[in-house]
Amino acid sequence: MEFNYSDRMSLITGSATREILKLTADPTIISFAGGLPAPDCLPMQKVRELSDELLSSERAAKILQYGITQGLPSTREVMTGYLKEFGVDNISVEQTIIVSGGQQGIDLMCKIFLSKGDVLLVENPTYLAVLPIAAAYEAKAVGVKSCGQGLDIEDLEHKIKKFKPKLLYVVPTFSNPTGGTYSEENRRGIARVTAKYGLPVLEDDPYSKLRFEGAPVKSLKAFDCGDNIIFLSSFSKVISPGLRIAVAAGNKQIINKLEVAKQGADVHTSHLSQAIVEEYIRRGYMKEQLAKITPVYKKKKDLMLSALAKYMPPEFIYSDTQGGLFLWGALPECIDAHALFAKAVERKAAYVYGDVFFADGGGKNTLRLNYSNAAPEQIDAGIKALAEVFREALA
Repeated sequence: MEFNYSDRMSLITGSATREILKLTADPTIISFAGGLPAPDCLPMQKVRELSDELLSSERAAKILQYGITQGLPSTREVMTGYLKEFGVDNISVEQTIIVSGGQQGIDLMCKIFLSKGDVLLVENPTYLAVLPIAAAYEAKAVGVKSCGQGLDIEDLEHKIKKFKPKLLYVVPTFSNPTGGTYSEENRRGIARVTAKYGLPVLEDDPYSKLRFEGAPVKSLKAFDCGDNIIFLSSFSKVISPGLRIAVAAGNKQIINKLEVAKQGADVHTSHLSQAIVEEYIRRGYMKEQLAKITPVYKKKKDLMLSALAKYMPPEFIYSDTQGGLFLWGALPECIDAHALFAKAVERKAAYVYGDVFFADGGGKNTLRLNYSNAAPEQIDAGIKALAEVFREALA
């Protein structure tokens, strides 16, 4: 039977990572594709204890009932204190909204700002899920050049003038996909230029708490000089992706629009998940969790770097990072990493080919490697298998 779908559905493609994960469902394949937390880093015992306690408390009836779209007042109150750890000060409860994961925060920002034919600016490369979200609203994503310290400020201003974008999306700390971090000077430059042109900015921060070394950098929002930056912080990578909790904070007018848009999406975020994260922070469990998981991820990153140095051909250039979940690699421009993916899967190893992260379709020779979800003993074997595929292609 044929169905008459909306025109916009022809513009939407599934997430490349999700499709890759389907292909690599075979447990014998070593996957560096997803951005999943390690199973042994999920705080199952703490979440179980908090769930039992909350559902046995006087709050149980309210937790299981409908509520306001913006989020539980007590949860948002806790978030105003938590946001100070990112340098996001002077945020009131009314300037926050609890959303169902960072992905919903991105979708809602695109929903309230993007109309058919509008332009969304993103870093080249960017988080791949943003591109189909923009397409769903019939908008065009345009890439801004990146430099070693963040966005190319001259190119950013040039593209603001040329395209008159409605929104800028960035992941400034331990970026997905590159693992890079914008410098403080670069953040000041982005804040200054976007304020000058009144351009709203969505700063996505799922990773900055996963710092292995180096001094923390204040969020881009901390340098906001035009009240045009919305800060979005997800708990998926530091507590649990299954809880689907993130907080967005900033300009009250924008937060109000996000609330209206969310009402039609899911009424409100799960109260039980909100209360669990609220108590997790209130009781200091977050510090314990970060102290547990960051050494695990650092060890895995170091194992991957060691394997890359040991097996990869010299033509393969790869990044290092001070935190987060990803490394970024590049083959010579004559090599198509997308085309090599099938051969890698035949060798029982997988990655995400880099072209899906580029708004302009470039990056054919690049790829993203995730080290958080593979077991330590798998990392050496998986990188060795990928190196064999790349060496054959180069030969």
